[in-house]
Amino acid sequence: MQHAFGDAADVPGLLRTLASSTAPQTGHQAEPWFTLWSSLWHQGDVYTASYAAVPHIVHIANQAIEPVDSSFFQLPAAIEVARQTGHGPEIPAIYADDYHRAIAQLVENVSLHRNEAWDQSMLLSAAMAQAVAKGHIDVAEALLYLDADWIRKIIDCEYD
Repeated sequence: MQHAFGDAADVPGLLRTLASSTAPQTGHQAEPWFTLWSSLWHQGDVYTASYAAVPHIVHIANQAIEPVDSSFFQLPAAIEVARQTGHGPEIPAIYADDYHRAIAQLVENVSLHRNEAWDQSMLLSAAMAQAVAKGHIDVAEALLYLDADWIRKIIDCEYD
């Protein structure tokens, strides 16, 4: 398996670290999320290791009993957006069934964590996860890039 930086031998260890600490992180450079994002969704491109990691990320969020980081929804959704928009290889057959089940499971995972306090990032990530799970890739892609500046422009009807 490959990720953005070559051999993906480090991904299982990153996923084990992730499983031991599912709580929301502070800052975009918090580990293991920083390395997972950098390796599995690098500048909008995805890799075979990205597809293999998604079922594990989704499973960890499914098992978490505490609030989870928004990346549990956003990274799998971003990987699916990249796949659907031609920014990655085909899913290897050995990972395809588990990957597709995991993407569908995102709706349930969002529901499992619906009673937690959500900041705007979590809300957008949850909506994005639901959009990809239901096949609305264009909506998910828009949510991926939606931030406070874009929200303000939309509210103010400033589309330039």
